[in-house]
Amino acid sequence: MGNTFIRFQNRTGAGVFRAALAAAFAAIAVFWHAAAASPAYGILSGAFSCVLFIFCAAASEELLFRGALFALLCGRSARLRVLFSAAAFSAAHILNVFRTGCALTAVQMVYAFAAGAALAYLYERTGRLSLCVLVHAALNTAAYCFGGAASEAFTLYIDPGTGSMLFTVLLGVISAAVYSVRVFVMKARVRMGGRGRTDAEREDIVIFSDNKRYWNVFEPVCRELGSRGQSVLYLTASEDDPVFSSAPENVRAEYIGPDKKIYGCLNNLNARIVLSTTPGLEVYQWKRAPKAAWYVHIPHAASEIVLYRMFGLDYYDAVLLSGKYQEEGIRELETMRSLPAKEIRMIGIPYMDVMAERLEKTGPAPEHERTVLLAPSWGKSALFGVYGGRIIDVLLKTGYHIIVRPHPQSFISEKEMMDELMAKYPESAQLEWNRDVDNFEVLRRSDILVSDFSGVVFDFSLVYDKPVIYTDPDIDLSPYDAWWLNKPLWTASALPRLGMRLTEENMQDLKSLIDECLVDPRFSQGRAEVRSETWECKGEGASRAADYLISKLAELKKEEQL
Repeated sequence: MGNTFIRFQNRTGAGVFRAALAAAFAAIAVFWHAAAASPAYGILSGAFSCVLFIFCAAASEELLFRGALFALLCGRSARLRVLFSAAAFSAAHILNVFRTGCALTAVQMVYAFAAGAALAYLYERTGRLSLCVLVHAALNTAAYCFGGAASEAFTLYIDPGTGSMLFTVLLGVISAAVYSVRVFVMKARVRMGGRGRTDAEREDIVIFSDNKRYWNVFEPVCRELGSRGQSVLYLTASEDDPVFSSAPENVRAEYIGPDKKIYGCLNNLNARIVLSTTPGLEVYQWKRAPKAAWYVHIPHAASEIVLYRMFGLDYYDAVLLSGKYQEEGIRELETMRSLPAKEIRMIGIPYMDVMAERLEKTGPAPEHERTVLLAPSWGKSALFGVYGGRIIDVLLKTGYHIIVRPHPQSFISEKEMMDELMAKYPESAQLEWNRDVDNFEVLRRSDILVSDFSGVVFDFSLVYDKPVIYTDPDIDLSPYDAWWLNKPLWTASALPRLGMRLTEENMQDLKSLIDECLVDPRFSQGRAEVRSETWECKGEGASRAADYLISKLAELKKEEQL
């Protein structure tokens, strides 16, 4: 397996190791500090103990407060990780009160919080724990020098006393124990809920879909593989997945829910290739199965690959892409994180090829009144999260026919808000709510789309060749891979070429924006440019995906025989 070695770095394994190592370093520091305090050790031993104590204190505290805690908070926002690490580091210095008194300890804790935040930010930006240890050791050295040269009052933040080290030992041991219990519980759940397969039953290709709405992504690939005589096991987390009514030849579908059973099944797979749209492999509950040889990711939309939650694709072996900008983002992350290079294949976008072919056969929608489709994503930064029902009010004032198609996740994660909106704006001759699983007809009937960072923006503009009006919300990138790159997203350059931006200032002029977008020729040219950048190999997506999977399968079988 390409990523076998780095699998150790998942947050649970790393947490156990770092917490235990922190306790070990702290214990060494405490022991040597106590022993070297004896007059029998002499001046040289005392000097050596000072250096050793400085290093062990820095190493133990960084391993615990930056290493282990960051592993625990993997996938959370950068701001939360930094603040939590700094607060824990500051709290660890409360034991200094027995040596320095309340007033000076309070000062030390404030300074420790600032220093902890700086070190956490350094680790967040560089990913190098060793660099944090060196900086921490330098600060410890300065504290010793100032403390010896002036007075104890100048020893501001890292107390070189045994109390803090004993506290670190205790925290390290507790943290290691907690992580170990979590590992044990996770493995127990996996083994109890899983269903292993013997080597004789090993699957060639397994596809995992975490939601029925991704059948449109996998269907073209399944049909292509099936037509070539290649068997596929399709595992879905949706009991009503469309695959059960339209599975192609040689494709066997199985429902593996509910949630607790899903990971038991996935983590015990016996397969040569696993294909999925789901990010987060090895980051959360979904682990690489010991008997699954090769993991392949295929995006579910024509957009940024770096807008997955942090480390989303780090443990995949291969990725099937549609644009060079996507590959550039992956390669930069691999370099920054010292990851092995994934296999990358440009295949295009199979589901968009099918949509384009279907549209060509069906033709444009019949003559109809001007129709605006409102199709936001979900979350606080999404269109409804920012503007609420005001956007519907403004759209209704245009006099145009309005179709509201919320993201499916909104009815789960934002159910209260959706219930309020649907009650306040009931269906009428002018307004309709759309929740079709297949969005083909609603996109075909609409003349213009109003959305945010939803992937439907690219489906609508590139397949149906129609303009969009988009919001540009202030997205907190800290939970996403894009945060590491510290450069503008490709989407930021693509959206202005597809349509016009909706802001708080111009919202009342939305009708004028709609009218202008529908007639301005520059957006037609812009769509052609964006299409060439993010939809390579147009019309060849399914065949190229099948070519890669079958070729890789033959390669893996050959390796098994060696």
